[in-house]
Amino acid sequence: MNPTVPAVLAELAGLCMRNAMPDVHPADRASSLGLSAALLGVAAEVWDGMAARLVAENRAIRPLLARAGETGLDFAALATGADEDLRLSSLKAANDALRAALVELHAAAEAKGAAGLEAAVWAELVASTERRKLASSPV
Repeated sequence: MNPTVPAVLAELAGLCMRNAMPDVHPADRASSLGLSAALLGVAAEVWDGMAARLVAENRAIRPLLARAGETGLDFAALATGADEDLRLSSLKAANDALRAALVELHAAAEAKGAAGLEAAVWAELVASTERRKLASSPV
């Protein structure tokens, strides 16, 4: 599980408060400030691209769910949805529902031997991982 940006910011606020105390050892303070700076950079990058990534993932998953008939499943309601509410909380909720359905679709495709659909699901999972890479990612 990845922490959300608000959770990271809340933790950073706590670190700032603790490091404002006069009895904090300078080495501990420097370490905390370095970690805080790195986390703020990551949070800024994630926050800046989050809406675009969620919309891209949702748009990529819906056509796969439209192919659910190949497995006997029906995800028509999810497959025909759209991302009209661009608040991050709404996009994330839609993404969570779509990804849960994608897991179910993947299992059904594997069980039914729908190799083309299974390959398409794997391709999207790989693409999704690539979309989530950060500039600081080592790979």
